[in-house]
Amino acid sequence: MDQLEAVLARIDADADAALGRLFAVLRIKSISTDPAYAEECHRNAEWHAEDLRSIGFEASARATPGHPIVVAHDRSAPGRSALFYGHYDVQPVDPLELWDRDPFEPTIQTLPDGTKIITGRGSADDKCQLMAFVEACRAWKAVTGRLPIPVTVLLEGEEESGGASLPAFLAEHAAELRADIGLICDTSMWDARTPAIVTMLRGLCGEEVTIHAADRDLHSGFYGSAAANPNRVLARILADLHDETGRVTLPGFYDGVPEPPAELVAQWATLGFDEKAFLGAVGLSVPAGERGRSVLEQTWSRPTCEINGMGGGYQGEGFKTVIPAVASAKVSFRLVFDQDPHKVRDAFRAHVLARLPADCRAEFKEHGSGRAIAFPVDNPAFGKARDALTAEWGRPAVFIGGGGSIPVTQMLKTSLGMDVVLAGFGLDDDRIHSPNEKYNLTSFQKGIRSWARILHALAD
Repeated sequence: MDQLEAVLARIDADADAALGRLFAVLRIKSISTDPAYAEECHRNAEWHAEDLRSIGFEASARATPGHPIVVAHDRSAPGRSALFYGHYDVQPVDPLELWDRDPFEPTIQTLPDGTKIITGRGSADDKCQLMAFVEACRAWKAVTGRLPIPVTVLLEGEEESGGASLPAFLAEHAAELRADIGLICDTSMWDARTPAIVTMLRGLCGEEVTIHAADRDLHSGFYGSAAANPNRVLARILADLHDETGRVTLPGFYDGVPEPPAELVAQWATLGFDEKAFLGAVGLSVPAGERGRSVLEQTWSRPTCEINGMGGGYQGEGFKTVIPAVASAKVSFRLVFDQDPHKVRDAFRAHVLARLPADCRAEFKEHGSGRAIAFPVDNPAFGKARDALTAEWGRPAVFIGGGGSIPVTQMLKTSLGMDVVLAGFGLDDDRIHSPNEKYNLTSFQKGIRSWARILHALAD
């Protein structure tokens, strides 16, 4: 039996103990956004540091202005090094009444189709994911006494609450953390049987705009038509953000947006993606984005402008005939390729100001920004990771895009200069951030085996 086969056998034999360790982590209420759980976040960080030390890492929970960041090194092996990133913090559980059971008392459940799932807050996002990597390291250390390659583990405690401490931490410790390749687990499979590596993620620009008019709410009978109505002004401004084909109208918005590589689009076409089923699952039927673009193009390789929230005037029970003094909206832009979030922000604000009538003024509030990122799949690490995943799952692993944003990916590229392999084993129905979050038991067990194979492949 060669080393890899021995490690895989060890993983299978240790499955129950691995679940026990995972459940211990899932029971920790590491809700990062709520100060009431700060001690729980600290306890979770210390748990991981001690666990990593127990398998031979030099590990510590480092203090930050927020929650601790865990850093662990195992440099006993030669070769090209890897930095693995995960996060131990979780979302709040509200509304608690929608959970079927205690969100911090994990269980194994069997669904009607026989699928076994792990339940609990943080199961999919990101505790099962990060523990799968740690368990793969544990097996390698138990069987061979060392990892196939030098590995640094970086576990954040503020990913779900804005990650304010991470940029400065990466800058301060860049020399210590820099590696040849980054590994991130916080992503999903293509489907329940097909593993995937995310090679491109969209950036983000968030804006809040408030339109002010009169110095108070007005009686709509006394002032109707004569007084500027912020609701009507804002509605018109927002409607002008798109044309009849679904394209965003901001000048220069599409600067830096080329067509995706033809070979990548060709691979997407082989995925068997069912647009009708995708929209039908949420009660919709017709793609609403840019006309002439597939849904995968719209969600992976094209930029967006979405109105995430609107408010103004009376919204309680019953009816109140007022002209509001203010109206506001929150707008997000998902960015691709080389779009500049600062230019997009400036263009949005100019769009608003150009449409303000007399007696109205606009107030703006920034809600973060980040560039999109795409990695060259001709980097040998991507091919090795894809082959390792294919060997474990028995189906060709695919390169896919990601519609969301993972800011740390851009940070690792810009601050530490490394490409990042994003390989996770979540599924679309894992209910992350929602009540009754879950993670498939198969995703956890085969995720451990997958990371063991990836580490072996990166050493070749």
